[in-house]
Amino acid sequence: QVQLVESGGGLVQAGGSLRLSCVASGRFLMINAMGWYRQAPGKQRELVATITSGLGTNYADSVKGRFTISRDNAKNTVYLQMNSLKPEDAAVYYCNADFVRWGNTVFNDWGQGTQVTVSS
Repeated sequence: QVQLVESGGGLVQAGGSLRLSCVASGRFLMINAMGWYRQAPGKQRELVATITSGLGTNYADSVKGRFTISRDNAKNTVYLQMNSLKPEDAAVYYCNADFVRWGNTVFNDWGQGTQVTVSS
């Protein structure tokens, strides 16, 4: 069993910054890609950013230049630095990861989410 626990969400004014963290724990050999997704009320969950084990990154166009994803493989942790936040960035942010277990079994899991609220 594995667990992804997010932290760092909260209320911030437009133009402000927040840093989200997500720590993975449990029984696994390694983690391949990790990422952040978000879901606003009445909308579908959407990709924000992903990062591979080799630190290759991918961003949604809406956050390019404002958000930065990073990870610490030794700590099984992925971060999302969010700058210049806009009201439209408000959502529940979810951590996601691809885990590799013994026998080369790969499975995907989600965190419970952390709320980000941006006031205008």
